[in-house]
Amino acid sequence: MTLLYSDPIFLQHDTGPHHPERPDRLRAIAKKLGQSGLASQCQTGAFDALGEEAILDVHSPRMLRDIEETAAAGGGRVDPDTVVSPASPGVARRAAGAAVAAVEAVLSNEDKSALCLIRPPGHHATPTECMGFCLFNNVALAARHAIDIRQLNRILIVDWDVHHGNGTQDIFYEDPRVMFVSIHRYGDGFYPGTGAAEETGRGHGLGYTKNVPLHLGISRKEYGDIFTSALEHAADKTRPELILISAGFDAHRNDPIGSLGLESEDFEPLTRRVLEVADVHSRGRVVSCLEGGYNLEALAESVAIHLSTLLAARP
Repeated sequence: MTLLYSDPIFLQHDTGPHHPERPDRLRAIAKKLGQSGLASQCQTGAFDALGEEAILDVHSPRMLRDIEETAAAGGGRVDPDTVVSPASPGVARRAAGAAVAAVEAVLSNEDKSALCLIRPPGHHATPTECMGFCLFNNVALAARHAIDIRQLNRILIVDWDVHHGNGTQDIFYEDPRVMFVSIHRYGDGFYPGTGAAEETGRGHGLGYTKNVPLHLGISRKEYGDIFTSALEHAADKTRPELILISAGFDAHRNDPIGSLGLESEDFEPLTRRVLEVADVHSRGRVVSCLEGGYNLEALAESVAIHLSTLLAARP
């Protein structure tokens, strides 16, 4: 089985009816997983909100204060794209707490894999700034837990969201304990404008960031081949003890924001290749956290394929 982390509280992060990152995303996923029977094949993961001390291991006090003050004032925007509603600080702490709990469960051998269906997403959140729909960086906080509490030294973060995971990169840019691989659309002013191939880390972390920038119009086969090559390079370099996935599904051809031409079924081989690396290096241990994906039908279908692939590998 695969551990599944989800909760109605994630619907309470209210971004407004016309915002791309809205509660309907999780409603569409839940409906699809319920109708397909996939949800019933998973074990439900338990989690709590992440405490302030843990959040401050990654994010600045000013950033946390800005989120809380905006929420207390009735809500607003902390960035042109990023909404904070009155419930958002608590919801974001729960999202981060789910990611951390999933890592703890997988490392404690409750199961080999976990999927966190959480929001707000996280991979654009830097140490000091909320941006790109993201408040706290869920995957980075989960990795920090694995390093600080579980004493892991070799973590691989695979980010296949169509946008570069600039926040995750910034957090671990000088840290050789985390290998960060991001495959993303790049160029022509595409958000967030970072993620060039030349961005490879700094100091002790030099060589532990691998960006794979892709142009609009790339074929599905070429995407898959490039992804496989980058993943294998990163795995050979780090021999990871744990793999985290920033699982965005906005590279889908029908996505209104991203679109790199992928179909829903393409997320099966992407997931399978990560699982194959995990079986070789990390005792099969994989934690996946939802990031982007804004066409509701494509998102739900892609997540269902992702989860079914996780389940198929974990009889």
